[in-house]
Amino acid sequence: MTEKKLFEIGQRPQEIALPVSGSEPLDRRRLPFTRRHLLKWRSRLNPKTLKQERLLADKKPLWWTIALALLALSAPFLSNSALTIVSIFCIFSAINVLWTLIIGTAGIFSLATLAVVGIGGYCGAALNVYLGLPWPLMFLAGGIAGFVAGGLLALPSTRLDGLYYALLTMGVAEICRVFVQQLKPLTPYNGSINSVQGFIPKDWMLQRPGLLIGFAGAFVLLLLALLTFRIVNSERLGMLLQTAREDEDFAQASGIDYRKARMQVFCISSAGLGVIGAFYAQFYGSISPAIFSLDQLMLLFAMIVIGGLGRAEGAVIGTAIVVLIDKGLLEIGPLRILLVAAIMLLVTLWTDNGIAGAREQFRRWRRRKQSEARARRTEKGGDVMPEEAIEIHDKQAIYYRRFDKRLRDHLKTLITSELIEEHRLNPLGQHSDGLSRVLNYFRRGDVADKYAIIRQSGQFHAYKIVAFSGVRGAPPRLVDDKTYDGINEAYHAVFLLRLNDLMES
Repeated sequence: MTEKKLFEIGQRPQEIALPVSGSEPLDRRRLPFTRRHLLKWRSRLNPKTLKQERLLADKKPLWWTIALALLALSAPFLSNSALTIVSIFCIFSAINVLWTLIIGTAGIFSLATLAVVGIGGYCGAALNVYLGLPWPLMFLAGGIAGFVAGGLLALPSTRLDGLYYALLTMGVAEICRVFVQQLKPLTPYNGSINSVQGFIPKDWMLQRPGLLIGFAGAFVLLLLALLTFRIVNSERLGMLLQTAREDEDFAQASGIDYRKARMQVFCISSAGLGVIGAFYAQFYGSISPAIFSLDQLMLLFAMIVIGGLGRAEGAVIGTAIVVLIDKGLLEIGPLRILLVAAIMLLVTLWTDNGIAGAREQFRRWRRRKQSEARARRTEKGGDVMPEEAIEIHDKQAIYYRRFDKRLRDHLKTLITSELIEEHRLNPLGQHSDGLSRVLNYFRRGDVADKYAIIRQSGQFHAYKIVAFSGVRGAPPRLVDDKTYDGINEAYHAVFLLRLNDLMES
């Protein structure tokens, strides 16, 4: 029989604690273009071993690194069809990550995301096919086109919001589709632009080397989108928008230009979407009006709903599920669309914010259950709850609270009418053993909310009862307006107040 492994008090099994050397400084390397550390460490003193330890405070970058590394390392071993699906997943993940910036961070419910991608793709493809623009410059052209389109779309967002703005952006996407279909001089092949030069050599198109190069490009595109999300969402712009979203009036009073910050995020994301459009045209060697279609937009919407709004991991997880069903289960036909709809329905019914928010939802449920368990134990007279004990680093405090609880339970048994009468007759005299124990307990109580007597100015035999604030420089507060004519009467009134607190504790 194997012996069960026990972990140290206060340390969870999944926590990895590294020793800290006194002469070795902590890792201060930061993420590019941000002030955030590459890995966020925190130091603590282990009360069990009395040694300084280093714990990884934020494990999210580590999980991201592991997941992306597995994706990159497994790609060369995939089949051609699987490699194509993974490349499409990377492209749509990049689109959704930037769309999450617009919807989640900026709070603009725009449905023109694919329209901006299409505008960037068409501009880059037209300049390449008709004017001979080299393919590396197509990214610049697509980014500029996306930035301009995003700026124009952001202007109505200062006056419209919610459903009205969503309908407006959906109409813009449909107008773009009809426009490119009817623009015969520019798109003679039913709205499509073919023979677009790209980063994949023509001889390698649809071949194994070409698919690997296409995946590498799509993977880099996803990394750049994640980096953009990290820089915008976690730095100054994102923090301004988070502050303004909680209380817009307070943010404006503090000098935060909420509308300007929203437009900046919208334009940055749109420029990134334009670059993705140029990449899309190069990846397929053509671009068609299908990029503006409502079907693609609804699939994109399903990815965000399933994954979760406002999180990069939600955009990636939702994209992985929908792309795997839509592109990997072609043999089941239209049923795969029903499968996506069923998953979207289940996610909206059982989660608050998609699959990415399920963990936080589970934590909230677990904390609520722990609070209920603590309340039940408190009602039953328990002193220190096990769930609470693991959160207290100073274990001496646990024993003190346990001792104090037992002492209070014992003192409550000493409170009788005879003991109260004894104190009323002689508050400052020699007392019995029981009354002395009760008074000694009251004297060594905390300063905060401790009762005291204050003499009224100009009245020699007039007293009132106050309670100390416990904060240096903060004056005590009056307990009530009652005035006592003698010092013994005031002492007994304080005694009764303390007795009341003791019996209710």
